[in-house]
Amino acid sequence: MRKLVKILFALVVILMFFGIILVFSASGTYSAMKFDSIYVLFKSHLWKVLIAFVTLVIFASIPYENYKKHSKYILLAVIFILILTLFIAPKVKGAARWIDLGFIQFQPSELAKIILVMHLAAMIERKDALIQDFQKGFLMTLVWVGIVAGLVLLQPNVSTSALIVLISFAVLFVGGAKLSHVLGTLGGAAAFGGTVMMIFSHSRERVLGFINSFVNGGDLNIQVKQAKIALGSGGIVGVGLGHSRQSDLFLPESYGDFIFSILGEELGLIGTISILFIYLLIFTIGLVIAKRAEDKFGQLLGFGLSFNIVFAAFINAGVVSGILPTTGITLPFISFGGTSIIIFAMSVGIIINIASQTAKKQELRAAQVS
Repeated sequence: MRKLVKILFALVVILMFFGIILVFSASGTYSAMKFDSIYVLFKSHLWKVLIAFVTLVIFASIPYENYKKHSKYILLAVIFILILTLFIAPKVKGAARWIDLGFIQFQPSELAKIILVMHLAAMIERKDALIQDFQKGFLMTLVWVGIVAGLVLLQPNVSTSALIVLISFAVLFVGGAKLSHVLGTLGGAAAFGGTVMMIFSHSRERVLGFINSFVNGGDLNIQVKQAKIALGSGGIVGVGLGHSRQSDLFLPESYGDFIFSILGEELGLIGTISILFIYLLIFTIGLVIAKRAEDKFGQLLGFGLSFNIVFAAFINAGVVSGILPTTGITLPFISFGGTSIIIFAMSVGIIINIASQTAKKQELRAAQVS
C-alpha cells in the first residue's frame, strides 16, 4: 500500500508540474496583453498549485473515518453555500457559479461533488442491504443527489450538474444498488436534464451546435476549431514546450478548460496519450486502494473520488477534440484555476489517507499475530 501511495503522489506531482509549464506557455501572450506582464496569470496559478499541494498533505493526514460521522452536516453546509451562491455570486457569461473570496474565486459546485460522494458512501454503508430496496434505501439517496444537482443546475451549470448525477449513480451502483433502479432513475434524470438544456440558451446552443456539427459537418465553435488545429499541428512529438502558436490569442482562454489542446500542440500525440495514461493509472491505483480498504465507506469513498478525477479528465479531452459538447470541466491538476485543482488535490489526499489507514490496520494485525 505504501508503494501505491508513493506512486500516486508522484503521478499527481508530475501532472501539477506539467500544468505549471503549460499554463505559463498558454497564458503568456494573453497575460502580457491584459496585464503588461507575461507572469501575472502564471504567478496566480503557481500559488494556487502550492495551496493545492498543502491541501493534499493536510487531507492525507486526516483519518478518513471522521468524515463518516459528519458527512450529513458537511453536505448541509455545502447545500447552504450553493443556495447562497444563487443570490450573491456575480453573473459571468450568464451564470452565477463563483463566490469571490478576495484571494480566490471559490466554486462551490466543485466541493459539492466530493462531499456528496462522501455522504452517499456513508449512507450506503449504513443502509447496507437496504440500498437494494427502492423505497427504504435507494430513494433517500436520490433526494440528496437531486438537491445538490438541482442547485448546481440553477446556477446554471448543466455540465457539472450532469457530472454530479453520473458520479453519484456510479457510486450507488458500485455500492450495491440494483441496476434496474440505477438505469431507470438515470433515464428519467437524462430526460429531465435534456429538457432543461433546451431551456437555458447557452446549453441549448452548445447541444444544437454539437448535433449540427455531426449532421452537416464543420466545427462546434471557434474554440473547438482552434483546439483541433492545435492538436493536429502537434503531430506525433509536438512542436516543443513553449512553442505553441494557438496560445498567441488564436485559441481563446487556452490556459483554462482547453489547455489539453496546448498539451497536444507542444507535446504531440505521445504527450497527450502519456497524460491520459497517467490519469488511468491514478484511477487504477485509486481502485486498488479502495478495494483493499477494510470498510465499505472507505471503499466507496476511494472509488468515487478516483472516478471523479479520471471522468473529468476524459470528458475534458473529449470536449477539446470535438467528440463531446463544450463544457466547463477542467483538466485535473493541469488547467488554470483555483477551486478545481485544490479540490482534486483534496480528493487525492483523502485517497492517500484511506491507503495509509488500511496499511496501519494491516500492520497492527500482523504485529498482534506475531
